Formats: sequence, C-alpha cells, structure tokens
Amino acid sequence: MITLNETVQQFVLKGFNHQFGKPAVAVKDDPEWRKLRAVGTRLWLDTGDIDEATKLWSSSFDALTTNNTLLNKEIQKGIYDQLIPAAAAMLLAAEPGMSEQKLVLEIAFVLNAWHALRLVERFDAFVSVELHTDLANDVEATVSYGKRYFAICPQRFIVKVPLTPAGFLGARRLVLAGVPVNFTLGFSARQNYLAALLTRPAYVNVFMGRLNAFVADNKLGSGQNVGEKATLATQRQLLALRKAGRTGSALIGASIRSGAQVGGLAGCDVFTMPTKAAADYRAHPLAQVTSHVADDPQVPLAAGVTFAQFNADTLWAVPRTFEDAVEALLRQDLDRLTPDAVQKHFADAGLGDLLPRWSPLQIETVTKDGKIPVYATWKPRLASGELGLDALMNISALRSFAVDQTALDNRIRTVLKAGKGG
Repeated sequence: MITLNETVQQFVLKGFNHQFGKPAVAVKDDPEWRKLRAVGTRLWLDTGDIDEATKLWSSSFDALTTNNTLLNKEIQKGIYDQLIPAAAAMLLAAEPGMSEQKLVLEIAFVLNAWHALRLVERFDAFVSVELHTDLANDVEATVSYGKRYFAICPQRFIVKVPLTPAGFLGARRLVLAGVPVNFTLGFSARQNYLAALLTRPAYVNVFMGRLNAFVADNKLGSGQNVGEKATLATQRQLLALRKAGRTGSALIGASIRSGAQVGGLAGCDVFTMPTKAAADYRAHPLAQVTSHVADDPQVPLAAGVTFAQFNADTLWAVPRTFEDAVEALLRQDLDRLTPDAVQKHFADAGLGDLLPRWSPLQIETVTKDGKIPVYATWKPRLASGELGLDALMNISALRSFAVDQTALDNRIRTVLKAGKGG
C-alpha cells in the first residue's frame, strides 16, 4: 500500500521532467563574478523570485537558497492558489480525517518542494529548501521531513535545518543518512565550531547583515564590520578544522546587505546574496579581487560603548574553555543525546549563554521585537554574560521566520476556506 509520503512525492514530481545539466535559462559568462570564484568563493543567490534571479544568473553561480520569508513572498503573490486545493484534495484522499494542523503543514511542504523544483528546472541549480518553523524543536520531525525533501530531488536539494538544540541533533542524523544539510541561523564562530564538529553539515552560516543592523539600529555603533568580523573569524576556524581533517563543513556568508560586503569578504567559502546586493556588487565590482580571510576588521562603536555591554565577543571568540566543552560533548554517546542534554552540558560547563532555555514570555518578547532585537530589553542579560548575542540573534531570526511561516500557513487556510464557499 502506498504511503502518505510516497503519495506526496508523486504529486510534487508529477510533470517534473528536468534534464539535469540543461538549465532552461540561457547561462551567460561574467568575468566579474569569475574573479570572486577565482579566490575560492562559491556564489549563490538568496531568493525565491525566479524573474529576479534570471536577470543575474551566470555560469559562476551554483545555487539558490530560499527560506520561510522568501517562500512566503512568493506564495502571497497568489501564484500557487490553484495548487493549494489540489494538494489538499490529494492529502485528504490519502489520509481521510487528517487534522487541519497536519494538512496545513503538509501543504506548506508541497509548496516549498514545488517551488524549489521550479528553481531547479529554470537554473539547473542546487536549491536549499527550509523546514517549517514548527519543526525547529523536534528532532524526529526534522529527520523525517528532511529525508522527504531530499528524496524528492536528491540531485539538487539541500535541506536547511535551523540552529537549535534539536536542530544540532536532527541535522546530525540527516548528515549520517547522506542528506546534505545547510545548517542555518548561525551568527557566530562558536556556534559554527560546535556545528562543524557535532553535526558536520555541508554548510554552516553567519547572518552578517542582521548583526550589523543590531548594532546600528540600537545606536551601539555604526554597524560596520560586526557581521564581517564574525564571518571571517568563523571562516578561519573552519579552515583550521578542515585542515585537521575534523570536518568538511563550509561557511556561507549570509544575510548580505550590500555589494561592498561581497567584495570585502572575498575568499570565504560561499556567499548567498539577495538579488539587490548581487546587483549592487555587479554595478560596482572590484577592479582586483583578493582574499580577505586573514583580515580582522575593526568594529566602530559609539562613544562609551564596549563589546562587553552586549556580549559581542560571543560572535567571534572561541576560547579554550569552549573548545574543551565541545570535546567533552563529543566523547559522549552522541546517538543517545537529547536537546535537553546538549543544553545542560553547556550550562554545566559555565556556557549557558550559548543555548539558553527561553521562557514563553521571552519568546513572546523577542517576537514582538521584530527582525532585530531591542537592545534595551535584553541589556541586563547580555551585560551579565547570562545571554550570548549570538543566542539572542538566533532566537530572533527563528521567530521572525516563524512569523512569516504563519503568514504562509494563513494564506493556505484562506484559500482552502474560499474553496469551500467561505
């Protein structure tokens, strides 16, 4: 008897007859992008907008990456409003009595996979597909849905798993199962040092633009070089770990905001660039591109402000005490670890600021803060060292994606309701 997973996979793949190696779009060569490739940087576009990506696509690009926010932008255009009821009919026929919550989750899965396949067909690119935010704290669901995504297009799909205690363990199991993982929502060298050794994903991330925005928006400084410093520090850590044969993880410089960041971080493993930032760089390319991996840029702060006041060192420092704590974790029976055990391990090592336990009120507060946390709200916990800035930025990003995921889910509900006559 055919399973629900198999039914969904057949539904999504129906009509997908892509010949791998043959993109639908005419691929042009661009010497300016080749300069970046020549210093070791792979180039991805951070968009789900097919038309915008087409304007920029060149032979130097490898992949596109989507997320809950970017997918929501596409869904809200109404381009899949006919697909939604068709998917619902398929799902309810396969599992009569399916709850509304599961139905919406499954339709969101279909939409994500369907849109990603359209990107594959158009560009013959690798595409990062992101898990529903409701799965962020569920190891088993992360593994299940991650495997399902990969099974749909193993030639091109990369599964994005968010950095959470459960994400570390779920992503690890996916990697062991042969699924390429883009371990997302990272903000610091230490977060990614742990991920590279515990989880060993294909890719880790630093969301540099959000880091710069936190400092600038909260008037702690100009916002220059915060994300860049964290990104370059992370890259050097990964290079050392790879040289030692301890990981194969590569770094994605993510949340890029400008063309200047693209040129200034040349030499990093991967850039995933929003189309606006990519177009900005292409309009003002560097005459000569050199690697900046060895750089450690200065971060200008406002008068009287210190890094300690907002625990900024957590973004780029990987002290020996942290390395020791990671090694102690790796000596445990990793297959029996739970998210709670991972959190407790670092708390017991005096590093509870890495993976704090968030109360419902704190989650509500960070959600209300919006995309960038309000420093005044979190100042006491940051200044005391109780909370790492990397941890705060991580939960903030996860919650901002969850808000957009909810908007996507609500679009599904609205379309289904309209189909029933309101």
